[in-house]
Order: sequence, then C-alpha cells, then structure tokens
Amino acid sequence: MHESRLANLLGATVLNLSDRMTAAAAGAAGVSLSGTSALVVLTEFPGLGGTELGQRIGLSQPACARMLDQLEARGLVRRQAKQGRAVAVVLTRSGRAAAARALDARQKVLVAALRAVDDHAALETALEQLLPGLHAEVRSGDLMCRLCDRACCVADAQLCPVGQAERRS
Repeated sequence: MHESRLANLLGATVLNLSDRMTAAAAGAAGVSLSGTSALVVLTEFPGLGGTELGQRIGLSQPACARMLDQLEARGLVRRQAKQGRAVAVVLTRSGRAAAARALDARQKVLVAALRAVDDHAALETALEQLLPGLHAEVRSGDLMCRLCDRACCVADAQLCPVGQAERRS
C-alpha cells in the first residue's frame, strides 16, 4: 500500500473516532470536553491542584480555573484547601458518576469501531508501536491519556505503551 494512502486512511480513521469518542464522552458527562477530561483525570488522580490539572488536560491556568468554576457550580467537583494558597480539586459523588458515564460512552464507541477489524492482535501490536512515537513528540503521557480508562490499559499485567515511553523519557 502506498504510504500516502495509508497515512490518509489513518488520518480519516483517527479524526472520525476522535470526533465520535469525544462527543459521546462529553455528552454522557453533560459537560464540555475539557470538563470531561478533568473529571476523568481526577478519577485517577484526586486532589490535583488547578495548575497541574490544567497541564494534564491541555488548558492554561486561567482557562482551567474557569472550567473548574463551572464544574463546581454543577456540583461535580469540590475545591479543598491544602497548605498556603494551594487548592486540591476532588470529585463529588456526582462528578465520579459523570466520569464513569463518560468512560463508558467512550468505550462503547471504540468497541463498536473494533467490530469492523478482524485481526485485533495485529491492530494492538501496531498501536503499541505507534503510541511511543507519538509520545516522543507530545512528551506528556498525561495529556495523551486524558480520556483513557487507565485501569483498562494495564489489566491482566499488561504494560501501557504510553506509560513505558514516559518512563524512558
């Protein structure tokens, strides 16, 4: 297969899956895509400060603060004082439920797409090869995996290719 065609097919696939996956996740959570990413990240890393959370989801500190204001107003997160001016962000029960709905909706889109693929093992191998190369450019596993079900990726003693690339860098 010609490399340009393969690249084009990959681009169309990735864009379509990304659009469908993010729309489903944000729709299920009932908040913006960045808000959904924040909920998912806070599921795995409760108590992050706003600045670090923003870095993990690709938002500036002011944009993250505005997003957290919206999530807090909806009863999805709570800010807690740490030491000094530091503030920890934690999910409420409603926030945990919204994050779970988002991950479930994301998973359904991806599993449905995989039904068209006969050789799952070959695709898994290809993705495990592709992800470290992408990490080398992005240099942030947290940013790359902001909507990932992290527990799923390491189930059955599997190693996350993004996590491995992160440790190597």
